[in-house]
Amino acid sequence: MKVLITDPIPNEVVEKLKSEGFEVTVKTGLSEDELVSIIPEYDALIVRSGTKVTKRVIEAAKNLKIIGRAGVGVDNIDIATATQRGVIVANAPGGNSVSTAEHTLALILAVARKIPQADKSVKEGKWERKKFVGMELRNKTIGVIGLGKVGYEVAKRARALEMNVIAYDPYISEERARQIGVKLVPLEDLIKESDIITVHVPKTKETENLIDEKAISMMKDGAYIINCARGGIVNEKALYEALKSGKLAGAALDVYEKEPPDPNNPLFKLENVVTTPHLGASTKEAQLSVGMTVANEIINLAKGLPVKNAVNLPSVEVSEYEYIMPYLKLAEKMGKVAAARLKVAKRAVEKVRITFRGKLAEMNTEYITRALLKGLLQGIVSNINLVSALPVAKERGIGVEQATGDISSYESLLEVEISDGEKEISLAGTCFGNEYRITRIDKYKVDFVPEGHYIISLHEDRPGVIGRVGTLLGNYGINIAGMIVGRYGGKGGVQLMLLLVDDPPNDEVLKEMEKLDGIIDAVYVYL
Repeated sequence: MKVLITDPIPNEVVEKLKSEGFEVTVKTGLSEDELVSIIPEYDALIVRSGTKVTKRVIEAAKNLKIIGRAGVGVDNIDIATATQRGVIVANAPGGNSVSTAEHTLALILAVARKIPQADKSVKEGKWERKKFVGMELRNKTIGVIGLGKVGYEVAKRARALEMNVIAYDPYISEERARQIGVKLVPLEDLIKESDIITVHVPKTKETENLIDEKAISMMKDGAYIINCARGGIVNEKALYEALKSGKLAGAALDVYEKEPPDPNNPLFKLENVVTTPHLGASTKEAQLSVGMTVANEIINLAKGLPVKNAVNLPSVEVSEYEYIMPYLKLAEKMGKVAAARLKVAKRAVEKVRITFRGKLAEMNTEYITRALLKGLLQGIVSNINLVSALPVAKERGIGVEQATGDISSYESLLEVEISDGEKEISLAGTCFGNEYRITRIDKYKVDFVPEGHYIISLHEDRPGVIGRVGTLLGNYGINIAGMIVGRYGGKGGVQLMLLLVDDPPNDEVLKEMEKLDGIIDAVYVYL
């Protein structure tokens, strides 16, 4: 694989990738046009916050399989386009958590004790002790908005400073908060009760301007705002007015609505504002950690292992992934069988229902769902993969339903029902270790390893039918390597036949087969 790195990354990361056999190119400071011109030849791209991976860049990246963001925020990457194109986007959510948390505490102390202003004063030959009387943190209430990895680390450190810590995060359990002595409260209560508010959420439509004029008006007089998350979560105009009027005692900012910020930003003229140039993750330890994290994700992808920190794929532990991996292959094969039997290339699928039974029901099975959709749609959608399968299905209006259930016959069982509105097919399968087997097609019990060239046919259960099929294939020089007849209801009726052949039959062979007396239909699928 060829890897392109477009933002500064520790050399140890580059050497790690090279030692694993990757061809690595480092080119920083590229314009969008320059990146578009060279990206087609690369399989992987590593960026920090400087490179903007736009829709135009991703659409030009013909071979790109993964974008690694050496950091947490991925707002500089067009994730929607990457997902649609089947490109994994992975970040390093834990690598700089401590670094950013420490920087947050540093800013809190700096603004509360007026350290930058005092430093400047002393260096100018002044001795203004009374001017720089600060605020003690002990017994003060700090409100943490977002109790994710960084917020959690900030909260722990604030507790060590004997602060009263409250937090707002609708996605965090009470138990998680109690582990570090944090009280979860509604956002409005946090805003009203906090002496210091610190923000640790991603920038989304929901969080943009989260701290606006209305929110600031509810804050305590003389409170402080800290933002080491993303610019735009705190409205800079509203913040300026509150600081200028004295409503707020101070603010500390590491991030800005526009980066680099305008030098004439009015916030920079205020003495009660402490600023740093997006340094939250800027420690040697953090940069090495996040760089190694994304490097290892690229290595895992190349080895067929799970990408743990993919933001557009479900997260799954390695041990769990090892168990479900053969089921990914099984699901994809089942999707291919269904596509062949329903003639998906000619008719649109409307509904897919997947039931996970036994041990599978206890696991994160979204990968299996995606694998089934990949197998079902790959004959009509080019370059579909586990990343793009689910959004492509949704785009095509396919209803996807997942369910769980108990089982007694097998440790785990995968059941699938797929409908095009008129016809429906159902399949079941299981795995024994790394061996996957399809055990049922519709009402017919079968037991076969889905690998190789298969002709699947419905036929009347009477003498001579199978013999005529053998003669026909022999006339076309196609050798039958194996045969399974799935019977239902005993002798007679309509039964299912699976023929494993050494060479794929063409359309002429299948048409001639369907003309044979007793043959109802015949389709070919390569599994």
